[in-house]
Amino acid sequence: MDEKEITDVTWIPLLLISLAAFIITLDSTFMNVAISQLITDLNTTVSTVQLIISFYTLITASLMLIGSRLQDIIGKKKVFLIGAGIYGIGALLAAISQNALMLFTGWSLLEGIGGSLMTPATISIASQTYKSDKRTFALAMISAMAGIAAAIGPLFGGIVTTFLSWRYGFVLELLIIIVVFIFSGKIQNFEPTLTKKDFDLTGSILLIFGLMSFVLGILLLEEDVIITVSLVILSLVILSLFASYEYGLTKGEKTPLIDINMLKVRNLSVGTLIRLITSLAMGGSLFAISIFLQSVLKYDAFTTGLNLLPATVGILLSSIIAPKLTSKINHKTLIRVGFLISMLAATILSTRFGVNTTFSTIAPGMFLFGLGLGFVLSLGIDISLAGTKEKNQSTASGLLSTGQTLGMSMGTAIIGCMLIVGATWGLHDAVNTYAPNQINDEQFHAESQEYLQKMGQINITELQGDTSIKEQIVNTVLTDAMKFVMSVTSAILAIGLLLTLALNDIKSYQLKRLKK
Repeated sequence: MDEKEITDVTWIPLLLISLAAFIITLDSTFMNVAISQLITDLNTTVSTVQLIISFYTLITASLMLIGSRLQDIIGKKKVFLIGAGIYGIGALLAAISQNALMLFTGWSLLEGIGGSLMTPATISIASQTYKSDKRTFALAMISAMAGIAAAIGPLFGGIVTTFLSWRYGFVLELLIIIVVFIFSGKIQNFEPTLTKKDFDLTGSILLIFGLMSFVLGILLLEEDVIITVSLVILSLVILSLFASYEYGLTKGEKTPLIDINMLKVRNLSVGTLIRLITSLAMGGSLFAISIFLQSVLKYDAFTTGLNLLPATVGILLSSIIAPKLTSKINHKTLIRVGFLISMLAATILSTRFGVNTTFSTIAPGMFLFGLGLGFVLSLGIDISLAGTKEKNQSTASGLLSTGQTLGMSMGTAIIGCMLIVGATWGLHDAVNTYAPNQINDEQFHAESQEYLQKMGQINITELQGDTSIKEQIVNTVLTDAMKFVMSVTSAILAIGLLLTLALNDIKSYQLKRLKK
């Protein structure tokens, strides 16, 4: 496709890659509100659903840099379309799932692989298709679409789950993939810069096992602390070997999966950490809030999504405003403002969850939470890529995407585990308060934990004794756990705020280029 043709259809490529970014992120949030229905339909538990959600984003993150490198070997557009094809097959399998294993295969595995190929391609295609102000707008739009998907996911999931079935969410994704293929001719071809022999297989294997060991360790915290510690240590060892191996390839002038020297570009390395932290806070808090609304308040999927809607509005509003404000206020300042707003919101929300919680109770906090995150998400990519050379754009975009998706996976794993483990550990004290005569009854404890894992979606004839007491116990410990979860979220966002001190603003890089 020549330059004139691209000019004639300026925004069609952006629309297609933005739709891809939308459904990839939507996948990590829209099923949160359907957790109780999934437990019933697939005869599973909260922990299993948490594992499936976490592994979707984990698999995507683990393969992201591989997908990024493949762009340079077989071409950005081809990698994007291969990923879209795999993703579409996964969406179809997820839509017809009859058990947790089928859902895991279609959603976590196939869609995870497809997402890992598409995501870095969306950023690099936008970076090379559009220039100057159009590039800033394009990157902001991709980030905004991803952020909106993360926030609107619960409402979308609530609507389809309540009035149709959660399966229709995957059907919609499949339809979008079909639209992408129909108009794929509008996406420009970019010639590969490497060959197949340049693919770093050893580094790829080390990265996959390193990341998976870490998140799997976190997910197993509820089962065995020793296994968790062992897997986290193993992960750190493997990732250290990965970094050493990649550095060796770079020194030997061979082609690594990632050029370690790229991490010397301050905005790229700091920006990747900021993106990880932001996604961790957002993904984890939305998962925990969804669990609370469905388990304690017994909200259906639609009502749960409706209660999360203010966050969607906040993200959408700031995502529209932020790019326009950059002409007057620098990226760095706006991102800091975003962090401060979202920290304030998380602090407010930490006092708002209880058995009498209503929409009006949490709506202001949810709106501010989304508003703050929108500033960070919409401007984060542009400032992170500011100092990166054009030839490294593919790898850099893959690194940023890895940070985002790994953050979502870690958020669901870490904050989700905080909620579930905190509630599980709090059962003893709650039983002592509400059912002191049962304090030493192992069966009562086991059944209370089962009630928690099934989120109340369980036939009461399967439980012995007074089920209302078990419900009261679970509600109490989840309420206490939510206060802790939102306080931790605020602390995580504070780390992101501190990291912005290390960022250089875009104008400083532009001045350096002019001097050269």
